[in-house]
Amino acid sequence: MTILFSNPMLTRIAIGTSVLVALLLWESWKPFFPFFAGAGRRRRKHLARNLSVGLLNAALTVLFFSTLWRKGAAWSTDAGLGILDRIAMPMWLHAGAAILLLDIWTYWWHRANHRLAFLWRFHRMHHSDPELDVTSARRFHPGEIAMSSILRAPLIVVLGIHLWELAFYELLMGMVVDFHHANVALPERFDRLLRTLLVTPAMHKVHHSRIRLETDSNYTSLLSLWDRVFGSFRLQPALSAIQIGLDGWSESGHQTLPGMLATPLRNHPNENKVIL
Repeated sequence: MTILFSNPMLTRIAIGTSVLVALLLWESWKPFFPFFAGAGRRRRKHLARNLSVGLLNAALTVLFFSTLWRKGAAWSTDAGLGILDRIAMPMWLHAGAAILLLDIWTYWWHRANHRLAFLWRFHRMHHSDPELDVTSARRFHPGEIAMSSILRAPLIVVLGIHLWELAFYELLMGMVVDFHHANVALPERFDRLLRTLLVTPAMHKVHHSRIRLETDSNYTSLLSLWDRVFGSFRLQPALSAIQIGLDGWSESGHQTLPGMLATPLRNHPNENKVIL
């Protein structure tokens, strides 16, 4: 347990793998969108591409960024630099505040990826997947992972995030992100109840719509609260009518592994993301 909570990525790998397998089995048993009906070979290729990117990102994080986070958290804790460490509070409240602040940061980072043209060049690799399933939760460009990981380091120091708090947040977020990307659906009553707290498949399917008004909504990763607070919450009653992906990015050349990694270098004439 000590080994697990000494590194956020190892925590996600150890517990997240079982969640991934469970959701893959659920998708196979009862998929919401019939993306791979009668096309097992295409599904295997899709899985291999997305998980290859996920493994690359995991390796980069373990080899480089997790060390940066660990040192930043240790330095902040030892020196008492962090804002949370300067406020007298019990451990459970410190942890709760840390998780809330990390999740707010994740929300605004995600929103910035949709609004800033340079960041969108990297993030659109994630949205260009026309066959949304649990493996899509691993499909992020290494450049996006690098930028978010580097920016997270000073956040950890300034806020005073403890290492185990970061590991716990990574674990929770990883499981929820896998869940709401999965090609599954919950009964509407259950989804409605669950999304009062967490991001659900119904919420995140809207986020992967080809309609820009829907794509630019539902940014939060763990707690659904932030979309409600910051005015980006949106639902679509006709979930089965949602067209997944990005117009102009579904062609096979964009869906190969080299094509996915080259996404930031490519332009599309119909794409017009706003620069704030």
